[in-house]
Order: sequence, then C-alpha cells, then structure tokens
Amino acid sequence: MNKADLTEHTPMMAQYLALKAQHPDTLLLYRMGDFYELFYADAEKAARLLDITLTQRGQSAGQPVTMAGVPFHALENYLGRLIRLGESVAIAEQVGEVGAAKGPVERKVVRVVTPGTLTDSELLPDKSESVLLAVHQGARARCGLAWLAVTQGVVQLAECTQAELGAWLARIAPSELIHSAGITQRFEEQLAGLRQGGMFACPMSLRPDWQFDAALGRRKLLEHLGAASLQAWNAEGLQDAHAAAAALLQYAEHTQGRALSHVHGVRVQQSDELIHLPLATRRNLELVKTLRGEDAPTLFSLLDTCMTGMGSRLLKTWLLEPRRDRGDARRRLAATQALRGTGGGQGPWQLLRGALKGVSDVERITARIALRQVRPRELVALCSTLQKSELLAQSSQAPEAFLAQIFNDLQPPAECTALLRAAILEEPAALVRDGGVIAPGFDAELDELRAIQNNCDGFLLDLETREKARTGIPNLRVQFNKVHGFYIEVTSSHVDKVPGDYRRRQTLKNAERFITPELKSFEDKALSAQERGLAREKWLYEQVLDQLQPHVPRLTRLAQALAALDVLCCLAERSLTLDWCAPQFVAEPCIDIEAGRHPVVQARLAETSSGAFIPNHTRLNANTRMQIITGPNMGGKSTYMRQVALIVLLASMGSHVPATACRLGPIDAIHTRIGAADDLANAQSTFMLEMTEAAQILHAATPHSLVLMDEIGRGTSTFDGLALASGIATHLHDRTKAFTLFATHYFELTELSARHQHAVNVHVGATESGHDIVFLHEIQPGPASRSYGIQVAKLAGVPAAVLHHARHTLAALEERAGEDDLQVDLFAPPPAPEVQAASPVEAALAQINPDALSPREALDALYQLKRLAP
Repeated sequence: MNKADLTEHTPMMAQYLALKAQHPDTLLLYRMGDFYELFYADAEKAARLLDITLTQRGQSAGQPVTMAGVPFHALENYLGRLIRLGESVAIAEQVGEVGAAKGPVERKVVRVVTPGTLTDSELLPDKSESVLLAVHQGARARCGLAWLAVTQGVVQLAECTQAELGAWLARIAPSELIHSAGITQRFEEQLAGLRQGGMFACPMSLRPDWQFDAALGRRKLLEHLGAASLQAWNAEGLQDAHAAAAALLQYAEHTQGRALSHVHGVRVQQSDELIHLPLATRRNLELVKTLRGEDAPTLFSLLDTCMTGMGSRLLKTWLLEPRRDRGDARRRLAATQALRGTGGGQGPWQLLRGALKGVSDVERITARIALRQVRPRELVALCSTLQKSELLAQSSQAPEAFLAQIFNDLQPPAECTALLRAAILEEPAALVRDGGVIAPGFDAELDELRAIQNNCDGFLLDLETREKARTGIPNLRVQFNKVHGFYIEVTSSHVDKVPGDYRRRQTLKNAERFITPELKSFEDKALSAQERGLAREKWLYEQVLDQLQPHVPRLTRLAQALAALDVLCCLAERSLTLDWCAPQFVAEPCIDIEAGRHPVVQARLAETSSGAFIPNHTRLNANTRMQIITGPNMGGKSTYMRQVALIVLLASMGSHVPATACRLGPIDAIHTRIGAADDLANAQSTFMLEMTEAAQILHAATPHSLVLMDEIGRGTSTFDGLALASGIATHLHDRTKAFTLFATHYFELTELSARHQHAVNVHVGATESGHDIVFLHEIQPGPASRSYGIQVAKLAGVPAAVLHHARHTLAALEERAGEDDLQVDLFAPPPAPEVQAASPVEAALAQINPDALSPREALDALYQLKRLAP
C-alpha cells in the first residue's frame, strides 16, 4: 500500500493499514483502549476462528469498516487458540503519549507471535518446546537445516540429501517451518508430500530468497558465539546449513522485535550420531503419544516424575534422541547409580527431589530476560530458585564426575541474586504497567514519589483540621474525586464564612466547592506523583533488565544443570520404584535380556490389579539374529516384541531397564512394522502402507539395527502374503542381518530356521480347556502347534452359530491338508451341534417357572437344587 492509498482513509485507519502492509500474511491485533481490534479480512478470519462477534462501525474511504475485537486482559487466551490453529499474530501497542501529537496515538508492532517462536509461559506447555525450523534447498539435491527453540538459545545445524529430508523432519518435529519463496516446484511438492504423509504437521511460512544467504548465516553465527571461526563447533563448510541459519535467525529476530542475545550455542547434528527412530517406530512403540493420540499411557508418561518443566523437556529429549555412542548413556547411568545410594534409608535422590520441588523454569525465564519480555513475578520466582540453587551447590558432594560438573554449574551469580532481592518486591504486581513492582529502598526518587502518594490522606486530614479552626466552619470537608481533583466543600449555610483566599471550583445544589493555593500546590504534586512514579518504575525495571543481561549465559548453564539433575533424580526414582536394573554395554553384537518386562503394560496391570506381568528372556547374538514368533492372537507376541525395543531404547538413553539383567551391543536404529492401519488420504490401503513401511525398513536396516515385523502379508491373498513374508524374512536374515523379531501366523515360515542357521523358532504359550483357551504369555522355544483363532473369536463375543460353522470348516480343511486337491465347501451348512445331556441341576432348572411359584414353592425348589448340586 502506498501513501496515495492511505490518504483516502481516516488517520487511524491509515495508521492501521500502514502497519498491516508490513505484516500482510499475519493477523494484526491493533490496540485501541481496552481492546485489541482486527479489521477487514483479519476481522472476518478471526471471527470465524475464535467465534467472536463481527461488526461494522463507521466508514473509511467511503466503505464501512468491518471489525472484531478481543479484551486486552484476555489476550493470552485468544493468542493460545490462534497459535494452536497454526496462525501467526502481530501485536500493535500504543507507544506514544495521548495528546502528545495531532492525530492518533502512535502505535507500533512490538512482537509477532508464531507457532515456532513462542516464549510466553501461558502459551507453551511445560513439557514441550516450540521449535522453529528453516529448510534451504541446496545444490546437487541436498538440503540445509537450521532449527532453534527460542527459549533454549542453541542453534542446531544439519545437512542431508533431499531423500533423507523426511526422516530429519520426523526427528526434529518442528512447530513451524520456513523455506525460501524461490525453491523449485519439485522441492515444494516434496515438502507438501512429506507434510501430507505425516512426517511433520506444522504450518509453513515463505521467506524472501535473499534471506537464505550462507555468508550472512555464518557471520550471524559467529556474532552469537563471539568467535572468529566455527571450527571448534565442527560447523565450518556447511554452506547449505549456514544459509538456513541466516533465514532462521532473521525470522526469529523479526518475531521478537530484537536481537537474540541469549543465543550462544551451535550444535551440528550428523545422521549417524543418533539411534534412528523412524516416525513409525515412535508411533508403534507409543513413546510420547498413544496410538489414539493421547498423552498417556506412554513410555514418557511412565518415566516422567520430574519436579520441573525443564527436567521433563530434557527427559523427552534424552528419550527421543539416544546416541549411538555409549558415552552419554554410561555417564547418566553412573550418575543415576550414585543418586540411588548404596545403603538403606533415604538416598541422595530423595533429598535432591525435595529441594527441586517448587523450582521455577529458569530456562524460559532466562530467555525472556534476554528478550526483555520477563514479568515481575517471574523475576521473584527466579530469585527464589537462585537461593535454592546456591544451597544445593554448597551442600552437595558428588564424587561422580557428571554430577560434580552439574553441581559446579548450580552455583548462581551472586550479583544477580543480590540485585533481584534488592530491586523487586516479594509480591509484585503482575505487570510493570500496574506499578507496585520495585522494592522500597532501591531508588530514592521513587520512594519520594511514593511517599507523596502514601501521605495524601494524612495531609488532607491535617488541612481539614486547620481549615475548620481557621474558618470556624464545623462541617467543612477536604475531599478528592477523579473528575475535579482535590477540593474543600462547604455547605450553603456557611458560605458567608469562606475566607478570601478560597477560589470557587464547583457549585452544587446545597454546597460549594473551593480550592486554595496550598491545596492546588499539593494537588499538582500528588497527581503528578502517581504518573511520575509509574514512569520511574518502568525505567527502573528496564535498568534491572540491563544489569541482568551479562548474567544470561551463566543463568543458562544453571538452568541446564537443574534440568539434568532433575532428570537423573527422576531416573533414580523410577529404577527403584519399578525395580529396574542397570544395563551393561558390550562391544560384541547382542541383545541379551533376562526376565524382561513391558514397562507400560506392567504398570497398567499393577494400577488395575489385573495380575502379574509374565517376564520373558530374549537371546539375540551373532549366532541367533532372528526369532520367528508364532502363537495365538492376544497371546502377547506384540507385547513381547515391543518390550524388547523399549528395553533397548531405555538402555541407550542411559536409563535402568525393566529386567533382571541386560547386555546390549551396538545399536544404530529401531525399526517397527506393527499393526494394521491405512492412509486413505494418500490413497494407501492397509496393505500398501504395510508394504511401504516394510520397504523402508529393508532399505534402511543394517546389521546393528533392531527390526520388529508383525504379521507381514496379512492384507493380501494367503499365497501372496506367505510369499512376501518369506521373501522379507529371508532378506532380513541373509542380507540385512539385522536383529529381527518376526511375528507371523504363517506356520510355513517356521521352516526358515531349518534352512537358515541364524534363525530360531519361539512361540507364545497357550493351552486349551475344551473350546476355551488360556494364554500363558510366556515365550517358549519351538513353533506353535495351533493358532487358536476360533477360541480368540469366542473370547471376542462372536455368536455361537458362527463359531460352530468355523469349527466344522476348520476340521474339514485340516482333514484334507495333506491332499493335492484341497477342495472344501466353505459355505456348506454344518451339522447340527451335538446336544449334551443336561446335568441334574440344569434339568431341574428347566422345570421351574419362577413366575408361577408361590414363596413357599420357591423355597422348596431351592432346597431341591441344593440337594442336586455337586
């Protein structure tokens, strides 16, 4: 919009449209008094999304102005709803003084709130982060990635091929993705396809192509690090990642309205550093979400007993980003073991968890200090935490190296604590604009201005007493109201006694109000004192933030130390409460688990008193790389497979595991193909999705991978399914040589172990009692003898007639199983079921008509039944 267009509008609307032109793709909330207003298309969109009233008021450029508004005190609530819907919002505040200039009060956009750049504690869940990701399309089919959680202040970089992009997006799980407006159509289609395919689910934003500049990105990273080279961070030469970083940092600075002074770290991630957990694995193992999309019961919900939001977020990172190198896992296990203690009574972890209770979210508060968005009560919470942290650092002795480093970082900067204690009231107002934030004694000028306000009542009472004595008017009153200020009120019957220095201010029906030079002088001082005091408090608060800035790096380290200590105490508590053991890492390839349990299923059984969990052993090594698992549905095959994967994952992140012993060799990935589902939106049937996931595993798995395959080939004909299952199993055994758990109902696959030396048959135990089945939930050697499908159908409530038909057909099929011409009429009616002779009790019951019996006859019948009963 140009100046000529703006001249046709009212001054206020011209101001609004000028701001809107700077944020064309963002909803603009324009502060007007006690409301934030939206206009035109923004108003229509907000009314639809928020279910608020859409109105038309006045005209601008000859057209009615469409508008909708939200109250300023409810802003966070509406912001949260818009952000959850994937919208971005620019907030325009009044920055000028009313009446300071002609025309509307000056306004400017003070911040832009987007899904990937959240810092507000009201908008961010305690246990998850908002992550902004920039993707740069490089040359030779490569991509540069840069991502950042604004509240953490560490820029992460990676480069990958375009074929690997989906895996990276699934791993990063961004809240918002930005990319260049100049990408090719093919790359744009790839991003859209990955989003549609579920690799990420966040909104995407376009940025100008010139912002993706590698030289600018490198220069910005160096400025944040205060270094002359990126070599120390292994970040030199990553041109595509540097280009992504340039756009990332510019966009983040644009949304916050200032430089990100707290961004002080760079971390380069390589695809071979972490254990690969594909999206299907995270979903099938229910790591942080159930298959229904709920937060519990999951592995994370079981693990997370952290006392702080920082700890919960770090625990989730450790869980979802286990490293192939065992260094971190060993350090965490050693620290956890030290916190568990060796003797009886309270362990160190219990005392530390007590100290961590009530600790504030230092990580987010520190980021908000750097961004100058922190609120007074957050500073009070920070001050309290710094005092707790100092006591922790002084009272704890940690012989273990990892813990020793943590406790060293817990020592807070003394100047910071002293400043906060001196500057901020213990119970300040929620917002600086409300006043009542700066502590008394911190600033003499503010104290003087407050004294004027506080002594107002005393002065007025003293003046009233003196004036009554001077004038002889007994009912004289000295009062104040917001419209007329201070005044002396005299009733009409005593007006003739008013001295000559009284000046009339207002005439009422039965009284007159006056002002004196002394009262006018006090009025000027008192009314300006409140305004000047509030301005002084705002200025002092900004000075406090200035003095806190040098402490941001130290506070960041302290936050990281608190989070790590919280997680380690959590893991110590879980290991003891749930009776888990420490895993042992070895160099040779193996997954050797003694009496392993599924942690979540076992916990659910304990909660519902549904019985004890049956543990099982797992022996996979260089000689046994594949288990062919057979047995009935509901027998526990999937539970057993998942528990092996979860134990491997827990050990790899540095946690104790639900087993009596565990030896684990190198692991580079956990792949799963479990369950039946479709993706009709992408034209993928259940079988197509099954084959797609199987193909991805066959291409990606290595001899150091753990592969879970459940019921491959179910979605097609019997012969097709069997042929595919045998081909996939053979490929995994002969070529991939991954550690594989292969569950199947194709009994023909049990012959694989006779021809392939590294495969063994195991089955889930079950036993029959008549037509019923009892699941033993125990992994036993050898193949299963039966599938027990009809018995499971009975448990599911299938009608008796259907079960009888199925038994008859099954018997016919089994009878002719060895014949070449397997001809069985599947639809022939079965013979009538045999009628078993009724027991004496059943016969007696059949003769009783309870509706026709008198009370005496009913008692006689019950006596006869008691005699007949065994």
